[in-house]
Amino acid sequence: MSTSGWIEFAVFGILIAFSTPILGRYMYQVYACDHAPGDRFFLPVERFIYRVSGVDEKREQRWSGYAISLLAFSLAGVLLTYAVLRLQAHLPLNPDNMKAVSPQLSFNTAISFLTNTNWQAYSGELTMSHFTQMFGLVVQQYLSAAVGMAVAIAFTRALIRRRGRTIGNFWVDTVRSTTRILLPLSFLFAIGLMTQGVIQNFDASRTVTTVAAQSTHSTAKAEQQTIPGGPVASMVPIEADGDNGGGFFNANTAHPFENPNAITNLLIFWLVVMIPFAFPYTFGKMVGSMAQGWVVFASMAILFVLATVVVAGLEGGGNPKFAVGGVNQAESVSQVGGNLEGKDTRIGVAGSTLGASSVTATSAGAQNSAHESFTPLGGSIPLVNMLLGEVSPGGDGSGLFGKLILVLVAVFIAGLMVGRTPEYLGKKIQASEMKLVVLYILAVPAVVLVFSSIAIVLDSAQKSLSASGPHGLTEMVYAYTSSANNNGSSFAGLAANTQWYDTTLGIVMLVGRYFLMVPVLAIGGSLVRKQYVPPTAGTFRTDTPLFVGLLVAVTLILVGLIYFPILALGPIVEHFIGHF
Repeated sequence: MSTSGWIEFAVFGILIAFSTPILGRYMYQVYACDHAPGDRFFLPVERFIYRVSGVDEKREQRWSGYAISLLAFSLAGVLLTYAVLRLQAHLPLNPDNMKAVSPQLSFNTAISFLTNTNWQAYSGELTMSHFTQMFGLVVQQYLSAAVGMAVAIAFTRALIRRRGRTIGNFWVDTVRSTTRILLPLSFLFAIGLMTQGVIQNFDASRTVTTVAAQSTHSTAKAEQQTIPGGPVASMVPIEADGDNGGGFFNANTAHPFENPNAITNLLIFWLVVMIPFAFPYTFGKMVGSMAQGWVVFASMAILFVLATVVVAGLEGGGNPKFAVGGVNQAESVSQVGGNLEGKDTRIGVAGSTLGASSVTATSAGAQNSAHESFTPLGGSIPLVNMLLGEVSPGGDGSGLFGKLILVLVAVFIAGLMVGRTPEYLGKKIQASEMKLVVLYILAVPAVVLVFSSIAIVLDSAQKSLSASGPHGLTEMVYAYTSSANNNGSSFAGLAANTQWYDTTLGIVMLVGRYFLMVPVLAIGGSLVRKQYVPPTAGTFRTDTPLFVGLLVAVTLILVGLIYFPILALGPIVEHFIGHF
């Protein structure tokens, strides 16, 4: 890969190092302090929302009440989004006269945006009106991200409270996540993106005659092109900072109206990882030990850097099949170099690698390249990022509580090795918690492997594939993995708008969201009732580099044990077929 590519990576790292403590400290003040910056502006707005909604902001909830509020809020959200999609033709801000979305696609899309997945089995500019994009999809992008952040904070409270019963107020946590974090960040970045050329209007699509077609031959028929319009700049920031990934256009962040240049490419993917990497800092402040927060941050960062470097090496080296044919893929004055199939030359290998790592290590899924066109092993890394459970750094909130579940697994294993009851932050981790941890860990693999296995033998499901053999298998597994981990990215070779995929992927999204969040809250409800146990000479420390290594190892081993067979039959086999 080029020197400029490595410089781009370095700048990206500097941006993360800059934003993590600033945003992490601010989030700590928002969630855990009596007073936070901006109270004079935000408090009246929040109190108005509570008053209209009938919420008592001073009343906290037990874990069960928190979970019921979450589920009720989600049910209302999915019904509202479904209604907007089905009634699209009769709603305002529809300059292109988009028709109502079909029932099966409406079902899939409503669940997709509800669960922070943003899986898109449609082309946005050809299917959705401006009203649907703004009031149906963007609203859910804010709220789904806020819900994940709320659950992470509730779980953190459960870890630090002693002999308690409550873990916070779902409505307050969700509102504050939206008004004080997501909205301000989105507003600032929307302005910045517009200055770089991201469009923001309410225009209908325009049909124009291309200049090239007119000048090529005087007698040739003039070629025409449709230029879409829409409120794009207001959607891109929450698509990124909410780790949603649902784009205005089918090409998502590869579209020049959404991602015009190298500056916007860097800003968008910085925004994607900004909140997930800030959460460990917030966690450290809340538990009163920044060492604990840096352990979580380091384990996330190590996995993220490894994935990025590996993909950069594989894609920067070019396509091995081309090398056999004597095609020169090295960087030169006339080409950027590397494997460029499925990548925009504006963005190149470095920007595409950064995008692939960022959107699959989080739950964003906002692709700027076709992962299907990566080399077999290069394309497997985004898949592995999702198979890890998206904890490197993961989604907004979901990355933190997902990593903390793996922390519980690590301390449990350490406890078995030393013959002591596992402890974390002074709380004993016992059988009741570990049973829920097992449910959390197995829920996603169960639906991914079961539905993928069924799809493999169904003729109707196979007809949606653009490739056969190991590549087709990877395509199918990628779709279910992306949905179950609420990511939303695609391998880009699956025609998913069918009754089978719309229905089963929707079911998988629900399992991947609520069969994880509810056990997390239940574990929190169990831990919050426990008394603090002071550390002794035999207590296994969880604030050391040794524990960082154990945590990374546990993450990789768990994924290897569960998914290695499917990886071996897919990208690994394809790699050797390509070479030999």
